[in-house]
Amino acid sequence: MLRTLIAVAEHDTFSAAADAVFISHAAVSQQMKALEAELGLQLFDRNRRPPELTPTGRAFVAKAREVVAAYDNLVPSVTEDGGLTGDLLLGTVPTALAGLIPLTVSNLKLRWTSLHIAVEPALTRQLMSATQRGTIDASVVTRPVVLPPGMEFAAIAEEKMVLLAAPGTLSDDPIHLLRTEPFIRFSRDAVVGQIIEHWLQSQGISVKETMELEGLEAISSMVLANLGVSIAPRRCVSSPVVLPVKRLSLGPDGPTRTLGLCWRADSPKKRVIEEVLSALCEAVETGSFDPLRNVEKDKT
Repeated sequence: MLRTLIAVAEHDTFSAAADAVFISHAAVSQQMKALEAELGLQLFDRNRRPPELTPTGRAFVAKAREVVAAYDNLVPSVTEDGGLTGDLLLGTVPTALAGLIPLTVSNLKLRWTSLHIAVEPALTRQLMSATQRGTIDASVVTRPVVLPPGMEFAAIAEEKMVLLAAPGTLSDDPIHLLRTEPFIRFSRDAVVGQIIEHWLQSQGISVKETMELEGLEAISSMVLANLGVSIAPRRCVSSPVVLPVKRLSLGPDGPTRTLGLCWRADSPKKRVIEEVLSALCEAVETGSFDPLRNVEKDKT
């Protein structure tokens, strides 16, 4: 009942909470009425549509989170493996899918065979929202300007932006290329796209935009086909397959993005999240993902 109450608080309606905890709308309503009767408290104002939490209800939800987190941590707190079992849903920005995430998850799999990690790709805004609601346990994101309340963020790496250009491009001057070549833009719905746009404006560079894409692989492929130039982050963990495009420095004042892990401060899976953060930092230190190396480690 406490988990259902928390779901109602996070999703605002009984119907949305029902979907989140995989029970019917009627079951949510019955559970909440039973909880109110057991506690002798009015948790919801049912004169409103949909029903809203009363001030007492909101205060009770905060305590309920603590109780549920303590309950979930009972077994992990007394077992030798620190509770590194079960499932973890890890969100990630698409730019980390080819190097950082495979290396991290592969290393975790080698150490903790009972820990199952599922990966959910999306843009930073969607990931932050889902992590805040609790539908994703933790997410690798570009650090936002403002961190939502109740969220934690730990930096993993600083990724410099570089100019991507086709191999046959005659000039290696990134500013000249930005001003003369068609520009393939990183989606402005992504935080990294906003960082790039802000830098272009700060430098007074007007580009001839030809397309706007989300994925780094798609952008690199368009650049390789000599359809324009682009600005993208240089990955902190290189992928085993790298397209042969030019990567030109934008200088010491070029844009950068901070990649990091975010999670709810009251997450019951803190021990697992700490291990994921450690594995992410280790992957960044390694710097490249070599599938064959990880296969050999798996054999040993």
